[in-house]
Amino acid sequence: MDITTMKKILLVLTSQDTLGDTGEATGYNVAEAAHPWKVFRDAGYFVDFASIAGGQPPQDAVQQDDPVQVEFTQDETAKASLYNTPKVSVVDPSQYDAVYLVGGHGTMWDFTGNRDLQKLVAAVYDAGGVVGAVCHGPSGLVDVELANGVNLLSGRKVAAFTTAEEEEVGKKDTVPYLLQERLEEQGATVKVAENWEENVQVDERLVTGQNPQSAAGVAKEMTKLLTEVVREQKAQEEQSAQELRAEHDAEKAADEEEQS
Repeated sequence: MDITTMKKILLVLTSQDTLGDTGEATGYNVAEAAHPWKVFRDAGYFVDFASIAGGQPPQDAVQQDDPVQVEFTQDETAKASLYNTPKVSVVDPSQYDAVYLVGGHGTMWDFTGNRDLQKLVAAVYDAGGVVGAVCHGPSGLVDVELANGVNLLSGRKVAAFTTAEEEEVGKKDTVPYLLQERLEEQGATVKVAENWEENVQVDERLVTGQNPQSAAGVAKEMTKLLTEVVREQKAQEEQSAQELRAEHDAEKAADEEEQS
């Protein structure tokens, strides 16, 4: 990843269109895609999309009273990208400075345990990039192992859709597992806010949010981190340049001294 440019962010979407074997329709949460898409785009980043199975990912209902969701679903570039998304298995992680896992109940079935998604997330993080996830999106962080052999979630402070919220929406007995519990089993500390309150947690280059209300906040924190990484890279480059100039000046002075 060339972190001197910091221009591309990948949004990953579920391909699961039913809630298990219930027959009830599901998909990615439009608000959780739309609001970060707008934050990233307004910050000057290119936004790409990918999904677990590729093609056109299923989506939950669009809230017509939310102008950002309406803008997202009507934007020609976004529509074209979403019409035929690549599978995560063919995505080159080195092309992205950040990856953001969009929530929606469908992720509980096809994000969890997907080796290709795990490898993608680990590769972006290992390369110095930023990883974000919101609501049910953190299901894609489960069992992600970094290059150093450490589980990405181990010892982390995170936020995700809570057991209380799952209970309130009546899906506690429908989902294959409770996300809050699974994250805790992975060694994470899940920070819980009241149902539907914004809750964004930042732990190094991992940014997570509790619910749809937290989606824009996750994206904003991700852009802050990306800006900091660029500044650090530029500072390192300047220091290297200064050291190279000093070395060159020393060699030049030594040559002049020999010649004299």
